[in-house]
Parts: sequence; structure tokens; C-alpha cells
Amino acid sequence: MIKNDLLLKTLRGEPTERTPVWMMRQAGRYLPDYRTLRDKYDFFTRVQTPALATEITLQPVDQIGVDAAILFSDILVVLQAMGLEVQLIENKGPVLPDPVRIAADLTRIRVPDVEETLGYVFEAIRLTKKELNNRVPLIGFAGAPWTLLCYMVEGKGSKTFDGVKSFCYTQPELAHRLLQMLTDTTIAYLKQQVKSGVDAIQLFDSWGGLLSPDDFEMFSLQYMRQIIQALKNEVPAILFAKGAWGSIPEMVQTGCAGVGLDWCIRPETARKMAGQGVTLQGNLDPARLMSPVPEIKKEVTKMLNGFGPGRYIANLGHGILPHVPVDHAKAFVDTVKNHVYQSREKQVFSSL
Repeated sequence: MIKNDLLLKTLRGEPTERTPVWMMRQAGRYLPDYRTLRDKYDFFTRVQTPALATEITLQPVDQIGVDAAILFSDILVVLQAMGLEVQLIENKGPVLPDPVRIAADLTRIRVPDVEETLGYVFEAIRLTKKELNNRVPLIGFAGAPWTLLCYMVEGKGSKTFDGVKSFCYTQPELAHRLLQMLTDTTIAYLKQQVKSGVDAIQLFDSWGGLLSPDDFEMFSLQYMRQIIQALKNEVPAILFAKGAWGSIPEMVQTGCAGVGLDWCIRPETARKMAGQGVTLQGNLDPARLMSPVPEIKKEVTKMLNGFGPGRYIANLGHGILPHVPVDHAKAFVDTVKNHVYQSREKQVFSSL
């Protein structure tokens, strides 16, 4: 029995005594203890060593007081499992030396046996669950097929990913074959995460906002829908597609328990678009955590009042930035924990 199950209750639409809070990328680079490990071990050693991944996962729970842990890993481990080389260069980002560009490149990739290729992730989940000792839920995650395709084809990060767009428009059949392979792999990967002990999952579509609404459906949402449908009866699933908030109603219709939001939409607008039957998550601009602490408290309070109590999880609108002071991150979390909504009737939250 999880002692602090605020996040899970909120995802199920059950009453809670306050709003739950966690932060995307909370296990990582802004924490001094993480930087100590970073100086000793390269990135994928940290990811692929269950004891290290567990230690990093627990750091924000112990030091910041968040209401959920999220496994320390990376979305690109799926591409490694499928047969591609992935390099992670500190302060530069991911690089894939041999991207997929033509049909012949499919001979180099496969839908893998996830237990064989990603067993270190599942071992890290089991170890983390043991060390958490039911204090808070553990969130598992994966990258959405479209976002993974962006790296698979482009071979590196990009602001626009014009290369993968051109690939999709000129070789649509090949693009959809790859997206389905990514989808099948991701479903198997997340199902095994659930078997290993995660309590919820989040699907990250970091580059969904680069697509028009029609293309978002064509190249992203239809594949995320398959994943959500495969997982939704096992654990609550949160769908986060940065920049794609124009498609909130369509994301809700996937059957997900929660929809993550970036900072480019007002809370009231998001709720109107989402309706009352889904939990919203977000959406403070991560750069706001560089503000003085009094300003952080002011902005977080404004955000909380905008979303109101009930089906809402406080979070950032994207991952926490590397140079955020730890006390600023803690101010964000503590402000959420201490917030009292204006109406006394709303202090015990009910499903909206």
C-alpha cells in the first residue's frame, strides 16, 4: 500500500486532500549529488547500472519532497534496443551516427525482445520500488514514436526537424513502417515496466508540436493511441505532447488518464478543451524557477488557482533546467504542498 498516493488518486479522479506535485526531469542535472555521479560515470553507464539509476531516481524524493518518483532513464534506450547506436554528449545532446534514411536501413533495426535488450531498466524499477518502500508512486515512461522517429531519422537534435518531416512526406510508407515498429517496441517495453512495478506511465512526445493538427494525427497521435489503449487498463497513463495543445480534445479521446501541458496555454482554456473527465498536469515555464523565491511562490499560486482543485497535478511545462537552484525547486514543491484554495468547500478535492 503506497503511503502517499495523491498522484494515483488524482489520475483516477478520486478525492484528495491537496494537489500532488512532481517535476519532469526531477532526477538529474540540477541536483549537486547527481552532478557528483555525472563526473564519475558517463550518461549511459548511469542509465544502464540499476544501482546508479535507483540512487538518482530517489534523490528528488529525499531532497525535494516530490509526491512521485520518475525512473532515471532516457527515451533513446528504445532506439538502442532496436539496434541503433546512440551517443549522449554532455552539453550537446544525443547523436546517432548512422540514422535511418532509406528502406535498406531497415535491415539494421528490429523489434527487439525487450527483456533481453532492456533488462537493466526493469531491474532498476524493481530495485527502486524496493528502496522507495511504498513512500510514493514510481512513474515509468517512454518516448512517443514520432519523437523517437525524429532522432532516428535526423540523427541528432533539431529545433525544426525538417529532415524527418521531409522523410515522412516523401517516403510515407517507410515512415509508417518505422512508426509501427517503434509503437510495437514501446508497447512491449511499457508493459514490462508495469510488470516490474511502475505505478503509472508517461508518454513523452517532445516534438509533437512541430506538426500541424492533421499531421499530428497522422504521424503521432494514431500511434500514441495504440500505446495508451494497450496500457490504460493496467496503470494510469499520462500523455504529454509539448506544443500540441491544439489537439487536447483528441488526446483526451485516446483514453489516457492525464494530459500534460506546456506553458503556452492558460489553465482555463486547457480545462475547457479537455472537459471534466481527465486529469491535467503542468504547466509552469521551467525558466520561472530562475526567478527569486517570492516570485516563484507568486507564479505557482497563480497557476494553482488557475487550474483549481480536483483533477490536477502540479508540474512544470517541460523538464527542469540544469542551473535551477535546489532551493528554488523546493520552493516550487513546497508552495504546491502548502496551497489552500480560496473556497473552504474545495479544500477536500473532489473529482471535477
